[in-house]
Amino acid sequence: MSRRTAPSSRSRRPDAGTRRVDVREWLGGIRMSGFMVIMLGLVVLGVLVLVPTVGTYLDQQSRIRALEHAVQVTQDEIDELQAQSERWDDPAYITTQARERLYYVRPGEVVYLVDNDLSAADQPRDQGQVSDQVEQTRTDWMAQFVRSLTEAGAAQTVTAPIDPAVPAAP
Repeated sequence: MSRRTAPSSRSRRPDAGTRRVDVREWLGGIRMSGFMVIMLGLVVLGVLVLVPTVGTYLDQQSRIRALEHAVQVTQDEIDELQAQSERWDDPAYITTQARERLYYVRPGEVVYLVDNDLSAADQPRDQGQVSDQVEQTRTDWMAQFVRSLTEAGAAQTVTAPIDPAVPAAP
């Protein structure tokens, strides 16, 4: 009996590690039956039908998330407004708001308003001069504005000279 053994890796040529595949042989080895062609056609048709549907589904899901977020924001605003409305039902809150906002007092009460109740560090600083060169305007702009207005109002309108050769319009 003769025994065949695989050639050792030492006896191989250096390019023996890379195999060339002939595409014609590979395609010739694939046998396509009618059933496989029909199934492949159905898969392609299914992909063509489902891809736009999946895109529409994902678009609708993003719209739903955006609308749910808008609903949540609106619900938060409604809750805040309802809480504020409930506060306005309390007579003590109304009295407090009238005193703070409108400075209302009850008859016989004395109100003390404190101006400049900030400490020296918290008070705004006085601004320095904007420019060393310009300190005072040369003219009074308000008087100049009033003079311009009165002159414009008192001006007579100019009419075109009347040509005796042209008949006057009725």
